[in-house]
Amino acid sequence: MSTLLFDEIVYGPVKSRRLGVSLGINISPANGKRCTFNCIYCECGLNEERRTKTPAPSREEVKQALTEKLTAMNASPDVITFSGNGEPTMHPHFAAIIDDTLDVRDRLCPEAKVAVLSNSTMLHKEEVMQALCKVDENLMKLDAVSNDLIRQIDQPEIHDFTAKKLIEQLCRFRGKLTVQTIFLEGEHNGVHIDNTRDEDVAQWIEALKIIRPKKVMIYTINRETPVKTLRKTPVKTLEQIAEKVRQACFDVSVSA
Repeated sequence: MSTLLFDEIVYGPVKSRRLGVSLGINISPANGKRCTFNCIYCECGLNEERRTKTPAPSREEVKQALTEKLTAMNASPDVITFSGNGEPTMHPHFAAIIDDTLDVRDRLCPEAKVAVLSNSTMLHKEEVMQALCKVDENLMKLDAVSNDLIRQIDQPEIHDFTAKKLIEQLCRFRGKLTVQTIFLEGEHNGVHIDNTRDEDVAQWIEALKIIRPKKVMIYTINRETPVKTLRKTPVKTLEQIAEKVRQACFDVSVSA
Protein backbone atom coordinates (compact mmCIF):
# COMPACT_ATOMS: atom_id res chain seq x y z
CA MET A 1 0.00 0.00 0.00
CA SER A 2 1.33 3.45 -0.92
CA THR A 3 0.99 6.68 1.00
CA LEU A 4 -2.28 8.41 0.19
CA LEU A 5 -4.09 11.72 -0.04
CA PHE A 6 -7.73 12.36 0.75
CA ASP A 7 -9.34 13.79 -2.37
CA GLU A 8 -12.67 14.75 -0.78
CA ILE A 9 -13.56 17.36 1.80
CA VAL A 10 -15.70 14.88 3.71
CA TYR A 11 -14.70 11.22 3.51
CA GLY A 12 -15.77 7.96 5.07
CA PRO A 13 -17.14 7.03 7.44
CA VAL A 14 -14.28 4.75 8.37
CA LYS A 15 -13.66 2.52 11.36
CA SER A 16 -10.99 4.27 13.39
CA ARG A 17 -8.69 2.31 15.68
CA ARG A 18 -9.03 5.03 18.27
CA LEU A 19 -12.34 6.83 17.69
CA GLY A 20 -14.94 4.33 16.46
CA VAL A 21 -17.00 5.14 13.35
CA SER A 22 -15.41 8.35 12.15
CA LEU A 23 -16.53 10.74 9.42
CA GLY A 24 -13.43 12.57 8.28
CA ILE A 25 -13.09 16.21 7.27
CA ASN A 26 -10.13 17.31 5.17
CA ILE A 27 -9.67 21.07 5.05
CA SER A 28 -6.27 20.85 3.39
CA PRO A 29 -5.97 20.86 -0.44
CA ALA A 30 -7.34 17.73 -2.10
CA ASN A 31 -4.29 17.17 -4.32
CA GLY A 32 -1.50 17.98 -1.89
CA LYS A 33 -0.34 18.20 1.70
CA ARG A 34 -0.05 21.24 3.94
CA CYS A 35 1.58 20.73 7.31
CA THR A 36 3.96 22.33 9.80
CA PHE A 37 5.45 18.90 10.51
CA ASN A 38 7.04 16.56 7.99
CA CYS A 39 6.63 13.32 9.92
CA ILE A 40 8.65 10.40 8.64
CA TYR A 41 5.69 8.07 9.26
CA CYS A 42 2.92 10.23 7.73
CA GLU A 43 0.46 8.23 5.62
CA CYS A 44 0.06 11.26 3.33
CA GLY A 45 3.74 11.24 2.39
CA LEU A 46 6.55 13.72 2.93
CA ASN A 47 5.84 17.42 2.43
CA GLU A 48 8.36 17.80 -0.37
CA GLU A 49 6.61 15.07 -2.33
CA ARG A 50 3.12 16.51 -1.89
CA ARG A 51 3.40 20.29 -2.22
CA THR A 52 0.63 22.03 -4.16
CA LYS A 53 -0.50 25.54 -5.03
CA THR A 54 -4.15 24.47 -4.99
CA PRO A 55 -6.07 26.39 -2.30
CA ALA A 56 -7.72 24.71 0.64
CA PRO A 57 -11.53 24.37 0.47
CA SER A 58 -13.51 27.43 1.50
CA ARG A 59 -15.59 27.66 4.64
CA GLU A 60 -18.74 27.49 2.54
CA GLU A 61 -17.55 24.39 0.67
CA VAL A 62 -16.78 22.58 3.90
CA LYS A 63 -20.17 23.36 5.41
CA GLN A 64 -22.02 22.31 2.26
CA ALA A 65 -20.06 19.05 1.92
CA LEU A 66 -20.67 18.10 5.55
CA THR A 67 -24.37 18.94 5.37
CA GLU A 68 -24.84 16.87 2.22
CA LYS A 69 -22.94 13.90 3.61
CA LEU A 70 -24.77 13.78 6.93
CA THR A 71 -28.13 14.21 5.21
CA ALA A 72 -27.39 11.25 2.93
CA MET A 73 -26.15 8.91 5.67
CA ASN A 74 -28.42 6.27 7.13
CA ALA A 75 -26.80 6.39 10.56
CA SER A 76 -24.93 8.90 12.63
CA PRO A 77 -21.15 8.55 12.98
CA ASP A 78 -19.61 8.28 16.42
CA VAL A 79 -17.38 11.23 15.66
CA ILE A 80 -16.74 13.90 13.02
CA THR A 81 -12.97 14.13 12.81
CA PHE A 82 -10.80 16.90 11.39
CA SER A 83 -7.71 15.26 9.93
CA GLY A 84 -6.92 14.77 6.23
CA ASN A 85 -3.92 15.94 4.20
CA GLY A 86 -1.96 17.77 6.84
CA GLU A 87 -2.57 20.06 9.79
CA PRO A 88 -6.21 21.25 9.93
CA THR A 89 -5.53 24.22 12.22
CA MET A 90 -3.45 25.84 9.46
CA HIS A 91 -6.63 26.69 7.53
CA PRO A 92 -7.08 30.50 7.62
CA HIS A 93 -10.76 30.11 8.52
CA PHE A 94 -10.36 27.19 10.93
CA ALA A 95 -12.29 28.86 13.76
CA ALA A 96 -15.27 29.69 11.54
CA ILE A 97 -15.27 26.16 10.10
CA ILE A 98 -15.43 24.74 13.61
CA ASP A 99 -18.43 26.96 14.39
CA ASP A 100 -20.17 25.80 11.21
CA THR A 101 -19.41 22.16 11.95
CA LEU A 102 -20.83 22.37 15.46
CA ASP A 103 -23.97 23.99 14.06
CA VAL A 104 -24.43 21.29 11.40
CA ARG A 105 -23.71 18.55 13.94
CA ASP A 106 -26.26 19.94 16.40
CA ARG A 107 -28.93 19.99 13.70
CA LEU A 108 -28.28 16.70 11.91
CA CYS A 109 -26.51 14.32 14.33
CA PRO A 110 -26.42 15.80 17.83
CA GLU A 111 -25.16 12.56 19.37
CA ALA A 112 -21.91 12.64 17.36
CA LYS A 113 -18.77 14.17 18.82
CA VAL A 114 -16.52 16.60 16.97
CA ALA A 115 -12.81 15.83 17.22
CA VAL A 116 -9.65 17.48 15.93
CA LEU A 117 -6.41 15.59 15.30
CA SER A 118 -3.61 18.11 15.49
CA ASN A 119 0.17 18.30 15.73
CA SER A 120 -0.22 21.03 18.38
CA THR A 121 1.90 23.61 16.53
CA MET A 122 -0.73 26.33 15.98
CA LEU A 123 -1.94 26.66 19.56
CA HIS A 124 -0.19 30.03 19.91
CA LYS A 125 -2.90 31.51 17.65
CA GLU A 126 -5.66 32.62 19.97
CA GLU A 127 -8.48 32.04 17.48
CA VAL A 128 -7.27 28.46 16.96
CA MET A 129 -7.09 27.80 20.69
CA GLN A 130 -10.54 29.24 21.30
CA ALA A 131 -12.00 27.12 18.51
CA LEU A 132 -10.39 23.95 19.84
CA CYS A 133 -11.87 24.62 23.26
CA LYS A 134 -15.35 24.35 21.70
CA VAL A 135 -15.01 20.84 20.28
CA ASP A 136 -15.63 17.59 22.15
CA GLU A 137 -12.26 15.91 21.65
CA ASN A 138 -8.82 17.37 21.06
CA LEU A 139 -6.25 14.74 20.15
CA MET A 140 -2.85 16.39 20.28
CA LYS A 141 0.41 14.91 19.04
CA LEU A 142 3.36 14.52 21.41
CA ASP A 143 5.72 11.99 19.85
CA ALA A 144 8.73 12.92 21.98
CA VAL A 145 9.94 15.57 24.41
CA SER A 146 13.56 15.59 23.30
CA ASN A 147 14.21 18.25 20.67
CA ASP A 148 16.53 15.87 18.84
CA LEU A 149 13.92 13.09 18.73
CA ILE A 150 11.20 15.49 17.59
CA ARG A 151 13.45 16.71 14.78
CA GLN A 152 14.12 13.10 13.77
CA ILE A 153 10.51 11.84 13.93
CA ASP A 154 8.30 14.88 13.26
CA GLN A 155 10.75 17.09 11.35
CA PRO A 156 9.05 20.41 12.24
CA GLU A 157 9.17 23.11 9.57
CA ILE A 158 8.96 25.87 12.18
CA HIS A 159 12.42 27.32 12.75
CA ASP A 160 12.00 28.12 16.46
CA PHE A 161 10.00 25.04 17.43
CA THR A 162 10.97 23.38 20.72
CA ALA A 163 9.48 20.67 22.91
CA LYS A 164 9.33 23.13 25.80
CA LYS A 165 7.11 25.51 23.83
CA LEU A 166 4.90 22.62 22.74
CA ILE A 167 4.38 21.41 26.30
CA GLU A 168 3.59 24.94 27.47
CA GLN A 169 0.90 25.25 24.80
CA LEU A 170 -0.63 21.87 25.66
CA CYS A 171 -0.96 22.99 29.27
CA ARG A 172 -3.41 25.66 28.08
CA PHE A 173 -6.07 22.96 27.66
CA ARG A 174 -6.07 22.53 31.45
CA GLY A 175 -6.32 18.78 31.05
CA LYS A 176 -9.18 18.76 28.52
CA LEU A 177 -7.26 16.93 25.82
CA THR A 178 -5.98 13.55 24.73
CA VAL A 179 -2.28 13.17 24.07
CA GLN A 180 -1.46 10.92 21.11
CA THR A 181 1.99 9.38 20.73
CA ILE A 182 3.31 7.05 18.06
CA PHE A 183 6.13 4.70 19.02
CA LEU A 184 8.45 3.39 16.32
CA GLU A 185 11.98 2.37 15.50
CA GLY A 186 14.10 2.52 12.39
CA GLU A 187 16.69 4.45 10.45
CA HIS A 188 16.48 7.71 8.54
CA ASN A 189 19.28 9.72 6.94
CA GLY A 190 21.86 7.46 8.57
CA VAL A 191 20.46 7.97 12.09
CA HIS A 192 18.92 5.25 14.25
CA ILE A 193 15.57 6.41 15.64
CA ASP A 194 13.84 4.83 18.65
CA ASN A 195 11.49 6.65 21.02
CA THR A 196 10.75 3.51 23.09
CA ARG A 197 14.00 3.66 25.09
CA ASP A 198 13.51 3.81 28.84
CA GLU A 199 15.01 7.26 29.25
CA ASP A 200 12.89 8.75 26.48
CA VAL A 201 9.70 7.16 27.81
CA ALA A 202 10.53 8.44 31.31
CA GLN A 203 10.96 12.01 30.01
CA TRP A 204 7.71 11.71 28.04
CA ILE A 205 5.81 10.58 31.14
CA GLU A 206 7.24 13.52 33.10
CA ALA A 207 5.81 15.79 30.39
CA LEU A 208 2.42 14.07 30.76
CA LYS A 209 2.51 14.91 34.46
CA ILE A 210 2.90 18.58 33.52
CA ILE A 211 0.20 18.55 30.81
CA ARG A 212 -2.26 16.37 32.81
CA PRO A 213 -4.31 15.08 29.83
CA LYS A 214 -7.60 13.30 30.50
CA LYS A 215 -6.41 10.42 28.30
CA VAL A 216 -3.30 9.13 26.57
CA MET A 217 -3.37 7.17 23.30
CA ILE A 218 -0.29 5.26 22.23
CA TYR A 219 0.01 3.46 18.94
CA THR A 220 2.46 2.36 16.28
CA ILE A 221 2.73 2.25 12.50
CA ASN A 222 -0.36 0.79 10.83
CA ARG A 223 -0.05 1.97 7.21
CA GLU A 224 2.59 2.48 4.55
CA THR A 225 5.14 5.13 5.55
CA PRO A 226 7.11 7.41 3.22
CA VAL A 227 10.35 6.40 4.95
CA LYS A 228 10.60 2.69 4.24
CA THR A 229 13.15 1.84 6.94
CA LEU A 230 10.75 2.25 9.87
CA ARG A 231 9.47 -0.63 11.99
CA LYS A 232 6.40 -1.21 14.09
CA THR A 233 6.83 -1.26 17.83
CA PRO A 234 5.89 -4.73 19.15
CA VAL A 235 2.63 -5.00 21.08
CA LYS A 236 4.55 -6.23 24.14
CA THR A 237 6.62 -3.05 24.19
CA LEU A 238 3.53 -0.85 23.79
CA GLU A 239 1.86 -2.63 26.70
CA GLN A 240 4.96 -2.15 28.85
CA ILE A 241 4.91 1.58 28.08
CA ALA A 242 1.17 1.70 28.77
CA GLU A 243 1.68 0.11 32.19
CA LYS A 244 4.17 2.84 33.09
CA VAL A 245 1.57 5.43 32.04
CA ARG A 246 -1.05 3.73 34.23
CA GLN A 247 1.35 3.77 37.15
CA ALA A 248 1.56 7.53 36.66
CA CYS A 249 -2.25 7.59 37.10
CA PHE A 250 -3.31 8.28 33.52
CA ASP A 251 -6.01 6.59 31.46
CA VAL A 252 -4.25 5.04 28.47
CA SER A 253 -5.30 3.06 25.41
CA VAL A 254 -3.10 1.02 23.09
CA SER A 255 -3.52 0.56 19.33
CA ALA A 256 -1.10 -1.88 17.75
